[in-house]
Amino acid sequence: MRRLWLPAGFVALIVLIAAAAPLLPLMDPVRQDVANRLVAYMPGSPMGRDEFGRDVMSRLIWGARSSLAVAFASAAIAAVIGTALGLLGGWFRGLAEVLAIRGADVVLCFPPVLLALLVVTLLGPGTGTLILVLSVLYLPGFIRVSFAEVLSARSQDYVEAVRALGARTPRILLRTVLPNIAGPVLVQVSLAVASAVVLESGLSFLGLGVVPPTPSWGLMIRGARATMEQAPMLLLWPCLALTVTILAMNLLCDAVRDVADKRGGGGAPKLRLVDRLLPGLFPAPAAPRPLLDVQGLTVEIAVPGGIIRPVEDMSFRLDTGRTLAIVGESGSGKSMAATAIMGLLPPAARVADGVARFDGEDLLRMPEAARRKLRGGAMAMVFQDPMSSLNPVHRVGDQVAEAIRAHRDVPAAKASAEAVALLKRVGIADPDRRARAYPHELSGGMRQRVMIAMAIANKPRLLIADEPTTALDVTVQAAILDLLADLRREEGMGLVLITHSLGVVAEVAEDVVVMYAAQVVERGPVAQVFANPLHPYTRALLAAVPDGDIEPEGIPGVVPRPDRWPPGCRFAPRCTFATEACETPPPLEEVQGQAVRCVRWRELRA
Repeated sequence: MRRLWLPAGFVALIVLIAAAAPLLPLMDPVRQDVANRLVAYMPGSPMGRDEFGRDVMSRLIWGARSSLAVAFASAAIAAVIGTALGLLGGWFRGLAEVLAIRGADVVLCFPPVLLALLVVTLLGPGTGTLILVLSVLYLPGFIRVSFAEVLSARSQDYVEAVRALGARTPRILLRTVLPNIAGPVLVQVSLAVASAVVLESGLSFLGLGVVPPTPSWGLMIRGARATMEQAPMLLLWPCLALTVTILAMNLLCDAVRDVADKRGGGGAPKLRLVDRLLPGLFPAPAAPRPLLDVQGLTVEIAVPGGIIRPVEDMSFRLDTGRTLAIVGESGSGKSMAATAIMGLLPPAARVADGVARFDGEDLLRMPEAARRKLRGGAMAMVFQDPMSSLNPVHRVGDQVAEAIRAHRDVPAAKASAEAVALLKRVGIADPDRRARAYPHELSGGMRQRVMIAMAIANKPRLLIADEPTTALDVTVQAAILDLLADLRREEGMGLVLITHSLGVVAEVAEDVVVMYAAQVVERGPVAQVFANPLHPYTRALLAAVPDGDIEPEGIPGVVPRPDRWPPGCRFAPRCTFATEACETPPPLEEVQGQAVRCVRWRELRA
């Protein structure tokens, strides 16, 4: 909040001076004194007189009144109408969405100057015409911002709770949705006001805005242009006032954005105008860096028949404290991708392309010694089969203690005590006795808990769990999932969950990556992907999940072998929607927060 005080106070001072112009002891801003034209200084006129002998300081303050009045009025009109249209379009969708968004697109097609010329030709120049032009120009920005925020807010649990209470739609929009989108709308208002001051001055300079003799900074610049050689200060004063005002407003915009945005969104930061004017004066806060950022990961294996790619062009992002699930049938490349990220590929396989940045550092090109320090420490993995992952000739407590001592210089006795504490933490009863047991003396659920204890022994920031609930009964599976969720909340770690169970994904994950035949075919938030699947394979996976009395639908055929990928879309031979267009390899397209690899996703969504 402290960062907001200085720019807000400066802007408030400018607005206060402009609003108090009638009360200040100023000369008449339109009174001409030709005998004293272009005088640089005289008593009562510290800034001199202009080309018609009018007092420059008086016109500067009254011009601020005109410019700011136009800016605030146009921003307020655009904010009210645009936010209302965005609310209705985002909530009701359908026709309301088409009218709001497509109407905004139509306005954006017109260049501002041409639109101003059209309106001035029809209505004539003047302050009212200028407010109308600027309101129309800023309307699309408010529509798009409010529309996007409503789409995000309407799926939140608190909105569903209000709907469940029986509240009417107007009350939900005004009392629940609108307060939650107020932050981005306020930022947009700040940007509109700052931009409107610039546009007003430019249009008035061109004769399309404020009409003389009403003072305006644009008109002052226009008049001073003809007398630049005789009186250069006449050009300096309005330009300086305009620059200081825009700088103060942009500082306020940045502060309002930082205060209003409590979520710290993950989008790429935009270059602010103040940074362009005075680079480095107020450094923008660094955008949150993803915990794990995988881009274009491709794995190759040399076989007698040539080169196969069990993972091809895989990309996803995982932020701290979130869970990302990777789903798909066996043979899709899920586990191979995980082992590539961890640097545990078999000797025959190699990473052919891509990057996997863990906390900003590329794991794939990191020296093996450095990557070994990370494995079991800052990043860990729980393997699919705990029986084969645990050493059968060592007690489980010794194996957990070994994971501790591999990364920390602690005495053996202390490591053993920590191992017992970890076994207790993962829910193993009588941990002292179980620590002395061998793997074959434990049940499958207990062995999986021992693997998790080993993985979290050094408080990793990233945990990759490869089918952690496979072959476990429902009760043990639920306990394992609850344990992983608790660890994620308590330690703030990121979790990559590889699983076949879409029910598990819906329960514990925020984001999902759907893989088929080595490729990512769909990616996005779990709620969005499951509610509106765009790829036929995702639809088929969801249809194959048992749902009450509804008979699940199996997917015909099997995942093809890596050396026999079909041409074009790899799911086409098993897809009921396949056409000739599917013979061309489809790209991965970004679609409103999702990504899909299908040439017919628009038709299927419709």
